[in-house]
Amino acid sequence: MPHHRITLSALVAASAALVPAVAATGIALPAAAAEYPSKPVTLVIPYRAGGSTETMGRIFSKALGKELGAKVIVRTRPGAGGAVGALEVSKKAPDGYTLLFAASVSLLWHPLTRSVGFGLDSFTYIGQITDYQMALIARKDAPFNTLKELVAHAKGKRLNYADQGPMQRAFVDFIGAKEGVKWTGIPTKGGGEMVPFLLGGKVDFAWSGGIHQRFGDKMKVLLSFNSGRLAASPDVPSIQELYGVSMPSQAVIVGPKGMDAAVVAKVESAIKKAVSDKAFLDLLSKKLRFPAKFVGHEALTAQIQEVVAGMKRVIAATRK
Repeated sequence: MPHHRITLSALVAASAALVPAVAATGIALPAAAAEYPSKPVTLVIPYRAGGSTETMGRIFSKALGKELGAKVIVRTRPGAGGAVGALEVSKKAPDGYTLLFAASVSLLWHPLTRSVGFGLDSFTYIGQITDYQMALIARKDAPFNTLKELVAHAKGKRLNYADQGPMQRAFVDFIGAKEGVKWTGIPTKGGGEMVPFLLGGKVDFAWSGGIHQRFGDKMKVLLSFNSGRLAASPDVPSIQELYGVSMPSQAVIVGPKGMDAAVVAKVESAIKKAVSDKAFLDLLSKKLRFPAKFVGHEALTAQIQEVVAGMKRVIAATRK
């Protein structure tokens, strides 16, 4: 899962580049469902090539194009933890020809914590295709096996944990505040840096976006940060169960705000069918170890609203 610190200069530059184009073209009326799609669809992925989301998007785009009956062109637009690409898509005409494939966190955390040029209501949530497997983890030999045991171990000590950004730190510190313990977040540059920090003993526990599933013999899961339990750790409770909040874990396809309902329904139907594509399922199960999970427009929109409510609680409780 992508996690990068936001670069405001990148957002400003992107916004400045978009304004003339929007002003020149205006906002086109949504295409009628009967005619859609009559030309190629662009799928923007707001992260660099090679990451899990970009890899999923490349393969899923082929299946999506097959179900839509049109070519789907993938274009990466990295920057500011996904905010640059999200901003660009939010300014496009809501005609279904420019879509965004992203981690929902990129669309939610940024506008909740700073000005990024788009808001929580800037997108039409069309469908979810999987869940990132976000967890609180520890080494196999750690002297605690559950979150409850971790909290007890932390009493009277100052433990260190590896985080991968402001949101991850806020959620872990939210747990600490609820349990009356303090621990220190150590910033790491993605899972690639977190793993050696944890296994090398530089930190006592860590936040993981899913990479821990490749180290099942060396790591253990203490808590799911998703709204539900993780597919590979069904006996470990979720943060939603324990504290009534959760991280945005969805990998979603969205369009600009204001899309025609009939076009949304057509894209939603294509997404639902494409999730069953063999090449995509092979990627999820054999490489990423993520579950295939389709959630449609209405249910996804409701989920997002619930997640945002919890995120606001976490932000309020951890704001200094």
